[in-house]
Amino acid sequence: MKFGLASTLACVGLLFAGGAKAADVYSPVTPETQQVVTEQGWTFSAAPYFWAAGISGDVGQFGLPPVEVDASFGDIFDHLDFGAMAIGEARYDRYSIFGDIMYSKISGSTGTPRGILASSVEVSSETFAGLIGAGYALLEDTSGRLEVVGGARVWSVDTDISFSGGILDGVSRSDGATWVDAVAGLRGNYAITPQIYLTGWGLVGAGGADIDWDVAGAVGYRFNEKISAVAGYRALGVDYSNDDGFIFDVVQQGPILGMVVQF
Repeated sequence: MKFGLASTLACVGLLFAGGAKAADVYSPVTPETQQVVTEQGWTFSAAPYFWAAGISGDVGQFGLPPVEVDASFGDIFDHLDFGAMAIGEARYDRYSIFGDIMYSKISGSTGTPRGILASSVEVSSETFAGLIGAGYALLEDTSGRLEVVGGARVWSVDTDISFSGGILDGVSRSDGATWVDAVAGLRGNYAITPQIYLTGWGLVGAGGADIDWDVAGAVGYRFNEKISAVAGYRALGVDYSNDDGFIFDVVQQGPILGMVVQF
């Protein structure tokens, strides 16, 4: 495993992210959600979701040279303090507006060789990734839906490091970056049977980052009109750097799981 504690904790907070009948509401990360229909024909949906991803790539912070990161989901989960993910969507006819929010906080500590500079080092990192966008259905019938989508994804990574004992006792530093990327792509779902369906999406873009991409595929099963389950696989990559030496060039990938309840 090729990662240091400080560099790994600084970047893995955003690892946790991440249908229905073909005409039902679905999101860019989960194919089916809770659904309410108004008299005006608007359809609203909301659902939490979970994404158990590992991470690999290069990360650089605090003016230090970039380090290679290769951490499994199990490695990351050991340091997780809090994680939350949610999706919301509003749809009218062929048009849709959606939002996807991921937040996590992780922390950890480790000793230092000989304890001269410090006896221990504590690191905490908070990461936010939020996507907001709109879509239009190019194709739609009783079996499936194919939609073109576009939007913006906001990234924010903030890391704190503090030293205890030794020469650096009481010293603390912070580093972080916030940027926005424009993304566009396709998403869709297809009903194989009234109970079993397929869903997937693909987004790519750039802006603050040199490239920002997100692809996934999943299969779902409807137990009844109110409860369904979905399982699949998702990969998300971003390549960002700035003049201050902050580097975040990583790929995150892993299974996505969800249980959806409709009211």
